[in-house]
This record gives sequence, structure tokens and C-alpha cells, in this order.
Amino acid sequence: MNARVLIVASEAVPLVKTGGLADVITSLARSLRKRGIDASILMPGYPTALARATGLQDAGMLPDLPGGGRLLAGSMPGQDVPVILLRTPAFDTRHGNPYVDDAGTEFADNALCFGALAHAAVAICAGRTTLARPHVVHANDWHAGLVPALLRAAGIQGTGTLLTIHNLAFQGNYPMAHAALLGIPPEMRTAEGCEYWGQLSFLKAGIRYADCISTVSHSYAGEILTPRFGHGMDGLLSARRKDLHAIRNGVDTSTWDPATDPLIARQFGPLDMRGKSVCKRELQTLFGLPADPFAPVLALGSRMTHQKMADVALVALPEVLQRFPRAQVVILGRGDHGYEAGFAALAKHFSGRVGVHIGYDEQRAHALHAGADMLLHGSRFEPFGLTPLYSMRYGTIPIASRVGGIIDTIVDAGLSGTPCKEASGILFDGDAPSNMTAAVSRAFDLYVNPSRWHAVQCNAMAADFSWEQPVQEYIAVYRALASDDARALFDLPLISSDVQAVQYMTA
Repeated sequence: MNARVLIVASEAVPLVKTGGLADVITSLARSLRKRGIDASILMPGYPTALARATGLQDAGMLPDLPGGGRLLAGSMPGQDVPVILLRTPAFDTRHGNPYVDDAGTEFADNALCFGALAHAAVAICAGRTTLARPHVVHANDWHAGLVPALLRAAGIQGTGTLLTIHNLAFQGNYPMAHAALLGIPPEMRTAEGCEYWGQLSFLKAGIRYADCISTVSHSYAGEILTPRFGHGMDGLLSARRKDLHAIRNGVDTSTWDPATDPLIARQFGPLDMRGKSVCKRELQTLFGLPADPFAPVLALGSRMTHQKMADVALVALPEVLQRFPRAQVVILGRGDHGYEAGFAALAKHFSGRVGVHIGYDEQRAHALHAGADMLLHGSRFEPFGLTPLYSMRYGTIPIASRVGGIIDTIVDAGLSGTPCKEASGILFDGDAPSNMTAAVSRAFDLYVNPSRWHAVQCNAMAADFSWEQPVQEYIAVYRALASDDARALFDLPLISSDVQAVQYMTA
């Protein structure tokens, strides 16, 4: 018998993706399975997920869920990753973004929908389905935050719980009137339980009742214990800091590899970068820009939100384009409609120099990372930052904010002159447009020196952010959470030095 882990999340590639969370969930599950852990993903049965999953079979009706539901078990297309989909009447209506409608307004029934997902996890752990009971449940973000609380309320023993915080800013706070319908007992509806400023908080429920908590980079683990980055949860997290682990995310190095990537115009590597020139021409064509091999191409590829400094970029980019008349900008993403309109207006004003695609698809994303010279990644806070690491894999130099996981993954080239030996990108502080334009100017100054630029590219492409180390750290945590009789199934020895490396504790 293998150790069993149930990963509960709101999205996973290639079924549904709105951001980096989807990438992390699937690649973590795949990495665990390569090491003999029977990892499965439980997520909502959105219509696109039902259409893309393979081999779906009935795994149990759940009539007691809010609105009722049923579980369907199958696999991720083309890979050995089991997926369990919760189909409900409400999830059946989620054809686009799973959280907000076309106007960007949060769905009114989100609390009931994701509360149902938590109840489905409890049903699996209680043995009320045809699925094997997991030894550990790994809940991710607020969407799965009720899982540890409901397991505790149901008195289910022998299943350890881990909550991973991918972004503390999103908390799932809803009117307390939902608590009774979601099965939250009265004793948990207090400030010592799930109540947060008079509301029911899914994320607080997870932080309060999970056996263990983790987040996705070492720097972010420290930041969230402070008022500036704690989003009101810093006190609770500080109280549980001995249970807080920092395990960085990994990159799916098979999907994001310029030497083998089937989605780019021509494959390449650090010893032969000629293919990147072909990819640059393809990117320029794809975004309607002149195919100029000497034009520095600056890319933006993230959610268009306040967190990602979309407002700052809209002010800074005109200055960049005026200061560097040959520069081109490509923009890929979606988000707040006002920012989307702002980037569209920028492309119209700088016709032939700015290309914008509102939306997301894997083809354009891979083309962007492979073909651009630089990636602009401003962020007011950044739990980890997968996008800059994708760009680094393709020799596209990140220009990023010095916050959170970015601090752990990118080595700044320095303010001027010869970059430091380990340099892999450009970092900047602050969220003023001048901070961003100064960082871009530093990158352009480096770009005109081919030998220095190539050295930074080689460092970026050689950086190892695979899942090899993080997955071992997760297994060590799972092993510590499992019941005594299941602990031996997690075959990674529980070495104290390994655990200390991922645990965020006071000195």
C-alpha cells in the first residue's frame, strides 16, 4: 500500500487555469507520484474540467452537499495524475472564470460552491465514497480552507491536514449567515474559530484548524508575519509560527524547457541561442509588431491587477517607449477591466510598437517567454512568482520587484557596470513609476553589451527551480502529519535537518 495524499484546490492545468496555482497543483501531484506517493487532485467539476478530464467514472453521490452533488474520478489528459471532480448544479454554470462573472463581479454563491468542495473532501476522508481514504489532505488557499475545520467538526481521526497559502490577500470572507448552511458548528463561529471581523473566513478556518500550514517561499513566510503583508492575519499566523513551513514552489521543467518545447518556433539552449532569434521574430509577428531583430522586446505576462502593478506599468511604459525609441512591448494577460482598457489604449497610441492580447493561452505564453528579451514583473507583494522563472528558463531576463519569493529566486545584476557573477535579473524597490522605469533602463543598458547580457542569460537559464527539493520537503511534512500506523508509508526518512530547512520558527 502506498501513502495517499488528497490535494484539494480550485484549479489545475490543463483542466482550468487562471494563474500559477493551477500549474503548481498539477506539477506537485505529478512529482509526488514519481516518488511513489499516491497523490490525487480534488477540484470543482467546471464544464471545461469535465470536458478535458479522461476516463471519468462515478465515484459517489453526495446528496447532503449544499445543492447536492456527485463525484467523478478520472485522470488528467495525457498524464498519470488522478483527478476527482465535484459536479454540482452551481459549478455547472461556471463556463468562464471560475470566481467572477464577465463584469468582474464575484459570484454570489462562491461560499456555497467552495463550501461544497470542502464537504466533498470530508466525505472522501470519512469513507462515504468509493475512493480510498487519504492519509493526508493538502488544502490549497481559501477555496479549500474549510476542509480542516469540517474534518475537525466531524471528528474524523487518522487524516492529517496541511493548508498551503499561495496568496494571503485572497481570504474567502463571507457573511456569517452562511455558516449554518455550510455545517460550521456554533463553537467555531467565534473569534477563536472562523470568525473574522464579523464574517466567516474560509482562509482563517484553514489557518486555525489545519494541523500544519505552509507557504510558497521563505521570504514570503517571514513577510506574512508582519502587518504590512499579513492582510490582517499576521497575528494568527504568528501564534502558529511553529507550525508554519516555507516550501518554495517548483517549475515543471519538462513543460518549460526551450530545448524541447513543442509550442515555440524553434528550440534552443544556452550553448546555441540562435533559436531565440527565430522565436523573437515569431513573437513580434504574433503580436502585430515589425520583425526587427535589433529592437529590445519587453514583455508583460501576468494578471492585470493592482497587486501586479498594472497601474504603475500604465504610467511607466509610455516613458520607457519615449526614452528608448526602438523598444517594443508585448502584453499578455487579463484582469481588471479598467487595466485591460488601459493597455489596449496604450497599444493604439503606440501603434506598431506595443502589441496586446487580452486573455490567456499556452501558445502565446510560451511564445512570450521564448521570444522576448526581458520580462517586466512588477508586484506589490509576491508569494512566489512563477512567471519570472519561466522567462529565465528561456533566457528572457526578468525585471521584477524585490518582494516575497522574488527575493529568493532572482539575483540582481547591480546598479551599474559589470553584473555580479551570479546575476540572473534586475530587481527594484518601490511602486512608483520612476522605480519601474529606472529598472527597465538598467536592463536596456545591460542589453546593449552582448557579452554581459549573455552571461546573465546563462545564469538565468542554469538556475535550478525544479520540484526535486520541494517535493522532498512536502513528503517530510506529510510524514510528520500522518497517523502512526501510516507514517512508514511515506518513505522519505524524517531527517531533522530537512524539517528545519522548511520550518519557519523563532530563533
